[in-house]
Amino acid sequence: MTNDIPLIGWREWVSLPSLGIDAVKAKIDTGARTSALHTFSLDADYEGGQRIARFGVHPLQGDTDTVVWCQAPVVDERNVRDSGGHREWRFVIATELGLADRRWTVEITLTARDTMLFRMLVGRTAMAGLQVDPSASFLMGRRGAR
Repeated sequence: MTNDIPLIGWREWVSLPSLGIDAVKAKIDTGARTSALHTFSLDADYEGGQRIARFGVHPLQGDTDTVVWCQAPVVDERNVRDSGGHREWRFVIATELGLADRRWTVEITLTARDTMLFRMLVGRTAMAGLQVDPSASFLMGRRGAR
């Protein structure tokens, strides 16, 4: 592989600038097809003929006081199988993902991840053009002491 391809660790701090989320710790999950974001109070309505999802996000694990309220157009709805083999119907949004100095649009499913260690999973369809070192963490830098 060439040196032009960024090397990331199995966990990284990412941003979702279009949603107003400056930093969320994400698990880089090559076993997951689609990315997933922890949400709560998820609701969807039609606005001007477009389905819009509105939801809250606690971007920092263990911190329920910090809340970012978001909205985004629903681009799809999918039946997704989680790591435990359970199926769940989820809304899918397309939004910008930021990692280090790069930004690109990814599809993200919205789901409750209260009991999971990471508020976000970055799935393999969002990883085009990246290399993953499964033995490394935060190769793109740390965000504070979180």
